[in-house]
Amino acid sequence: MRQLEGRVALVTGSSRGIGAAIARLFAAEGATVAVHGRDHGAVEKVRSEIAAAGGVSLGVTGDLTIFEDLERIRDEVEAAAGPVDVLVANAGAIFTAPGPLEDIPIDAWKATVEANLGATFLTLKAFLPGMKERGRGDIVTISSTAGRRPSTRSPVAYAVAKAAVQLLTQDVALQAGPSGVRANCIAPETILTEENRRRIPLEIQTKLAEMHASRRLGTPEDVARAALFLADRNQSGWITGAVLDLHGGTLIV
Repeated sequence: MRQLEGRVALVTGSSRGIGAAIARLFAAEGATVAVHGRDHGAVEKVRSEIAAAGGVSLGVTGDLTIFEDLERIRDEVEAAAGPVDVLVANAGAIFTAPGPLEDIPIDAWKATVEANLGATFLTLKAFLPGMKERGRGDIVTISSTAGRRPSTRSPVAYAVAKAAVQLLTQDVALQAGPSGVRANCIAPETILTEENRRRIPLEIQTKLAEMHASRRLGTPEDVARAALFLADRNQSGWITGAVLDLHGGTLIV
């Protein structure tokens, strides 16, 4: 039996990158997956890929910083596939560059915090009550190693928001655990998404890889396998409130 057979999963920000890899793997493991993004064409591309591989999925679009959009997404998924019992809050964005705090534009700070912490909060707020009522749910949030330790290489607003996502996840684990809901977080290092492959010069990719004990950068599939482990109660049923560092050996504590 496949690991997520019969489950209904929503993966936010799954029209590309890490989210798309998670959506594909979850579908391959038997879940009905709601693929989410803002761009309908990008969502449909991933949904079509899943269908071509024999998986079951649907596409939903919406702005995760608008609670009404999330309520609509929840209703659409429930109407088409049933209640969501696996939620991956993956969506996020960076609107600031590394640099001194006093140089960060206020609007960019607010946009970064809203896109990462705010969107995660609203996503959990929309889906957590139903999970608690039904007595079952598995939540995975996506943070970053930027939120695990201070670094001059990390944009401050992004690092702060991702650190807050970790604590938010742990608070949810404590609050919702008695209702049968688990919540865990993944904190990846630099991941070679399609965008990062284009954005980061090859020589810089090589230097970054040398900073890892594993001597390579992570892939979206690395994160997807970690998310699958945390979503599968047969594998991780006694794990909740954990932050899984996924870094190839750059942050060993």
